[in-house]
Amino acid sequence: MNKKKVAFICVHNSCRSQIAEALGKKYASDRYEFYSAGTETKPKINQDAVRLMKELYGIDMEEEQYSKLLSDIPKVDIVITMGCNVQCPFLPCEQREDWGLDDPTGNSDDEFIKCIQKIDDKINTFLKNELEHLN
Repeated sequence: MNKKKVAFICVHNSCRSQIAEALGKKYASDRYEFYSAGTETKPKINQDAVRLMKELYGIDMEEEQYSKLLSDIPKVDIVITMGCNVQCPFLPCEQREDWGLDDPTGNSDDEFIKCIQKIDDKINTFLKNELEHLN
């Protein structure tokens, strides 16, 4: 079975899209290939996101993930933008959605945790809807 490829896109590919990639892999790497990318990159993943994902989920995002440009990922089936408030560049895909999430960078841990929980909820809703669509 070919796994569908899902890309999470935001501007810097250092926070929200990285969290979504990590959670996607945690929940459904058996059914999907997850990627994240941005229109620009940062030298490293947001360190608050890295720390909180380790604390909350035991996931070390820096182990397998790094900030990538859109051109660094393969052709994907599904594009999910994080709510970059910019026109995300066109990536050919079968399905597209925008999650409209505010970037928590520079905010308190509470704001980061709220954002991570929203991403977690949206990933699980996405996976549930995809399963229902298949049946």
